[in-house]
Amino acid sequence: MSRAANNIVRLLCTSVLIVAAAAALNFVVDPLQLLRPARFTPAMYSADSRMQDAGLIRSQPFDTVFMGTSLAIHFRQSDIDRLLGVRSLKLAMTGSDSREQNIVLEAALERHPRRVIWQVDDWIFRDAADSGPDLYLPSDLYLRNARGIAGYLLSGAMARESALLLARSIPSLQPVAARLGTGVVFKFLIPDVDDINALKPDFKVAEAYNANKALAAFRDITDPKRSLYLAERYNYDAMVRNFERDMVGLIAKHPDVQFDIYLPPYSILQWVAMRDYSPATLKIVYDFTAYFATRLAQLPNVRLYDFRSVKEVTHDLSNYGDVIHHSPAVDLKVLSWLAARDFLVDRSAPTASLDRLKAQVAAYRVEKAP
Repeated sequence: MSRAANNIVRLLCTSVLIVAAAAALNFVVDPLQLLRPARFTPAMYSADSRMQDAGLIRSQPFDTVFMGTSLAIHFRQSDIDRLLGVRSLKLAMTGSDSREQNIVLEAALERHPRRVIWQVDDWIFRDAADSGPDLYLPSDLYLRNARGIAGYLLSGAMARESALLLARSIPSLQPVAARLGTGVVFKFLIPDVDDINALKPDFKVAEAYNANKALAAFRDITDPKRSLYLAERYNYDAMVRNFERDMVGLIAKHPDVQFDIYLPPYSILQWVAMRDYSPATLKIVYDFTAYFATRLAQLPNVRLYDFRSVKEVTHDLSNYGDVIHHSPAVDLKVLSWLAARDFLVDRSAPTASLDRLKAQVAAYRVEKAP
């Protein structure tokens, strides 16, 4: 064998050994806790919900699943548990659509929870991008198929995380690991599940959520250069199709699970923006809500809550960081409403809350800046 051939063989053997070592390290450490709860190293978690949720489903005990978008991302599991008397698992994902949420919930329901609390709005049912959920969601991790497990074990990025977690478990290496764990290179840096995507205690709520922020966001989305955003991918037929596939189909498949679905308290400015700058979009939302509420009223294992017309919250712009995202104080209000079954949609009058919202939107006038 020539020297060049020997070099190629040695390179291939070295590459195989490196890949095998990475796979072995990932299998033993299992940073995502996809294969088992943490055993050999301290459990650490990532703020990347689309990835981390796959591991949380497999590693955490729970009887209730909490799903949603960025409007539910800052809830604390401890608050959910305390106010609702459950053992919850928060699986909310910023910017997630109904297809992504369906995939994650299907995986979570394999663990047989008793209840799903699902923050839903019309936005998640919009026609999805052509690329599908795999553009952002590592769906193979949730399906736990051969491609997903192999990709996880052979991942160099995961091997890097495994090495840091292993270093954290060795006392002499802990100072070095602490310096490396800055969040720039490594993802698994959160030691407590309750802190995943939760606001820190020193977070300045009043600076992030106030009327000036909400009004500035309103002016931004109604600027002629950006107002087309209000109508982006809104199509009634597509929304109904996605709703039937991703929500109704899932609920019907799990008749023994209680689904508590709620429509979050957007600020009134979101609806007024549609009213004044994209009335066709507002009509689609109204028509879809009527279909959505009427359809869910037919499902015996569903309770639907509509918080969109809770005027003392939605008209108080100090509760908002933009036109839809509400403050942590409203997070707690939402949980208290769910606990008390306030604003529960009556099955015999599923569109009554929509009618209240319509009346408020029609009457509201935005104050002009001085």
